Amino acid sequence: MEKRLFIDLELCNRCRECHVECSYLYHPHNIGITSLRELAAFFLICRRCEQAPCVTSCPQEALEKQEDGVLKRYNMRCIGCKSCVYACPFGTIYPETVPYTLSRCDYCLGRVNGVGPDCVKSCPEKAVQYTEIDESREENIFLIGDKLAVRSLPWK
Repeated sequence: MEKRLFIDLELCNRCRECHVECSYLYHPHNIGITSLRELAAFFLICRRCEQAPCVTSCPQEALEKQEDGVLKRYNMRCIGCKSCVYACPFGTIYPETVPYTLSRCDYCLGRVNGVGPDCVKSCPEKAVQYTEIDESREENIFLIGDKLAVRSLPWK
C-alpha cells in the first residue's frame, strides 16, 4: 500500500476558514489544500450539469467542461468575479481566493522525509492526513490520481 495525501471532505470545512499551512517553496502564501478541495469537488460532488450554468456564466471562459464531464478551471483567465459560484445551483465551486496566483499542491514531493507535509501537521480538524490508503467505495474513499485519496459522499 502506498502513502498518499488523504483529505476527508466530511471533516474538512468544519473550521469554516482554512488554517492549514503549506510549505510550497515558490509561493509562501499558497494554500494548496484549496486546489485539492476544488479538484475533489469537481470529480466527486459536481453534478456535471448538461447545460453547466457555471461555465456559461463566466465572462472570461475560465471554466471548461471536459469530455468526461469534469470541470477544469483556467486560473490565469479567472478574474475572481464569482459568477460561477453564484450560478452553480449545488454550491460545488470554490471561488479563487488569490486572483492570478496559482494555488496548487505539489504533494510535498521530495520534501516529506517520513514526517508528513505541513498541511497534515497544521489541520485543526485532522481532515488532512498522510497515510497508507487505498480506494474503498464502501467507505466512500476515492483515488484522484496517484498521490491523492479523498473521502466524500459522491454524487450519483
